This record gives sequence, structure tokens and C-alpha cells, in this order.
Amino acid sequence: MKKGMEYIGTVERVDFPNKGLVRVVMPEGCEEGGGEKDIRVMVKGILKGQKISFRLTKLHKGSKKAEGRLIEVLEPAPQEIKAPCSLSGSCGGCAYQSLPYDEQLVLKEEQIKRLMDAVITGPYEFMPIRRSPQPERYRNKMEFSFGNQQKDGPLELGLHKKGSFYDILTTDTCRIVHEDYNLILREVLALAKETGLAHFHKITHKGYFRHLVIRRGQKTGEILINLVTSQDTETRSADYTGQAEPKTFCEEEFFQTLCRRLQALPLAGKIVGILHSRNNSPADIVTSEETTILYGTDHFYEELLGLRFKITPFSFFQTNSLGAEVLYSTAREFIGEAEGKVVFDLYSGTGTIAQMMAFVAKKVIGVEIVEEAVEAARENAKENGLANCEFIAGDVLKVLDGIEERPDFIVLDPPRDGIHPRALEKIIAYGVEHLVYISCKPTSLQRDLVTLQEHGYCVRKVCPVDEFPMTAHVETVVLMSKEKEK
Repeated sequence: MKKGMEYIGTVERVDFPNKGLVRVVMPEGCEEGGGEKDIRVMVKGILKGQKISFRLTKLHKGSKKAEGRLIEVLEPAPQEIKAPCSLSGSCGGCAYQSLPYDEQLVLKEEQIKRLMDAVITGPYEFMPIRRSPQPERYRNKMEFSFGNQQKDGPLELGLHKKGSFYDILTTDTCRIVHEDYNLILREVLALAKETGLAHFHKITHKGYFRHLVIRRGQKTGEILINLVTSQDTETRSADYTGQAEPKTFCEEEFFQTLCRRLQALPLAGKIVGILHSRNNSPADIVTSEETTILYGTDHFYEELLGLRFKITPFSFFQTNSLGAEVLYSTAREFIGEAEGKVVFDLYSGTGTIAQMMAFVAKKVIGVEIVEEAVEAARENAKENGLANCEFIAGDVLKVLDGIEERPDFIVLDPPRDGIHPRALEKIIAYGVEHLVYISCKPTSLQRDLVTLQEHGYCVRKVCPVDEFPMTAHVETVVLMSKEKEK
């Protein structure tokens, strides 16, 4: 095989996250030497059973490993269906819309089992994947970006184009969010276009419009809208070239109009807050240097498993509320009896797990680095009548040194990159008999499980939970126990 050449192969399997393994049989007399030779090539964004053409981009010398870029799907997979979303081929948001939901579950279950089997050293129970109660319209939060599809093209608002860091598609027919999101997106985009202002450019760092963040309670229907901009109200959009110069931009007038038009939309839910966040950072992340309440409040409420949670603009909360109930019920099942015990909920977000444990535990201590989330967690515990919860703001790595209590049980729900190695050392040092690890990125989980097993913990149970239907992502819940010394 040679770099830059085109080849044809069949997809044998798909590994996490959406990396297809393509089998290519080199014919006798090929440049690699006589005889047939099986080559496995990793190609992203394909499905098991498809016959594809691809261009070879990397070839690792001395091994059969190679990487390629998809050119065309020549034959569909046997289980493949027509994707219900018209943007499924170009939008980078969903990977598995052309698979029936039951097939998505099979694929994800296989991926997690393969990853776990590769690192778990002893016998363990692998439980069947648990499905999301609602495979579509399930997300309670979406971060949309302003941009364009091509240089100097019209202003767009939506998600990134598949495989692109710069190009944005307007995704106003998205099927993994409630239709209220699509109505709000269209209205905000229309008003933004009327101003003639440019989107914030990732290279020049000029432009005004950056992100639109919408959060909506699946149980409550409460909607929180946050428009994120820079301070640059001078740079005009390139697609206005040659047109009449738009009127002078007045930010106050713009936001008054925005609030009025959003409140006039025929939404199924209720807008409880409209915010404006200012972000002048060159980094392409949703953050705020200053947030102003334009209408209503700066939070909304959601309900999980009989508890009520206040959620603020930048606090972490599971994006699939109904799926979160399945996830946390699984974690609670793994935790078992915690009566009279001190439980640490590390990376606690708005305190969902901590408060579910508080009903039976002696005390629950949650640690979360986002101060806004910690404040919300404290209010949530108070509103839910839970007096035995304590929430501490700070990095787990640093905070653990200042906590006097010692845990009897630890629940871990870290961000995608997993647990900092030094923080993991401190967690292991407690020597608790049982711990539960909840992971949204199984490859990070895989790495941390190796360390935990090296320090005497055994994996007892693993259960995947599909929090993210149609996408390549999946949650995994793991129960570990301290191996008793012989």
C-alpha cells in the first residue's frame, strides 16, 4: 500500500469513538511482496458492513496498521437505513442516525465490552447496555456556534460541519433536541443577520456573534437562553459587501428586540430567562467574562428521580434528563446499602448523585471545581430538604487534602479526560472497600482502571448506559471493590 492511493475495503468493526476498521486484501504480486496480505486500515465515520473506497493517509512501517480518509460508501451496511435528518451526511453532531436504535445499542455495547476486556484482569459481570427512554428530542442543553460554511459566506448558526474546525452548518431541524430549540435558533439567526455584524473569527479574533446556548428542562419545560458575544460591534459580515450599509448597531436596542421576538415565539415550553454573556477570549469555548440578565432569571429547574435541581448557565448537568435517571439509578444500584456511611461524590456538578445518596447516607460530601455549580448544589440540597450534604468548590486534587472526614464509599464522575493521576493516587490512598466510577469517555475510563487495578481494586460490574442516542458517545458505570489481602 502507498500513501495517497485509493483503495476499496469492507468495514469489519467500529471501535470507540466511531473508528472503523477496514479489511483490505492485497492481491498476489502487489508491491508488498508475493501472496495475499490482509491490511487493516482505520477510517473514521463509517459503519460495520459497509463497502467503502478510501484514500490512504498514514502507513505505519513494520506493522499492518494504517489510516485512511473516506471517499465514498460503495455499498451500504445490511442493517443501514435512510437517516431521518437531512444534514446527517454533513453535520458533525450525529454519527449513527442511519442505524436503527437497537443496532446503535448493539454497536455501543460491543465497543465498551472490547475496551473493558482489554484491561480488566479478572472475572467481572458485563451487564447489557441500558437504553435511553427517549432516543430523539432528548437533549436538555445545546451549544450552537456562529460562523459560515465557506469563507465570506452568509452567517450561519448551528453545529460544526463533519470533520471541520471552522465551517458551521445551520442546524435548525435538529432531531436530538426539542423543536423549541429549532424555533429559537431560527429567530436568533434571523435577527443577527439583520444587524450585518460578523461572527467571531477563530483566526482574526474579530467579529461579534459567538455562541447561542439553550437549556430546557425535559420534565419542567423551562427554557434558559444565553447569547454569547464579544465586544466587537464594528466588524461587518463579509456577505454584506456591495449591499447597502446597515444602520448603526445599537446593542441595547438589539437585545430589547431579541427579548421581544423570542417571547413571541409559539414555544411548547416557557422561557424563564434570557441572558447575554460577554466573551473576548481568543479560545473557541463557551465562557463568560460578564453575564447580564436581559429577562427573567439566570437559572431554570429540572427534576430527576423525585428531586428538584436548579441549573445555572455554566454548571454541569447531564444533557439527557430521562437518560440520567437510568444512569443514576444504575449507579445507586451499584452503590447498594450506604446507610450510616460517609460518601464522597467527586466531580459532583450540581450535586445530583450526592443528593440521591443523602437519603440513606450518614453524610455526603461533593467536590466540584465550578463554583457556580457548587452554589446551585447547595441550594438544591436545601430545597430538597437534605441537611446531610456538604458541597466544596475546588479542584479534587487540592480539596481532598483539606477534608477531615474519611469516606466509606467514593463515587467518581469525572470530565471526559478522566481523573488527574495525582488525584487518583489520593483517592486510592483512602482505601475504601467499594467505589463507583461513572465515565462519559470509555478510553479515559480504560486508562484509570489500569491504575486502580494495579493498586488492589477489582472490577466487579460494568454497565453501559446510552445517554447520547444517534451519537458515538456512551456512558459507562463501573463497580470496583478492594481486593482483600490474603
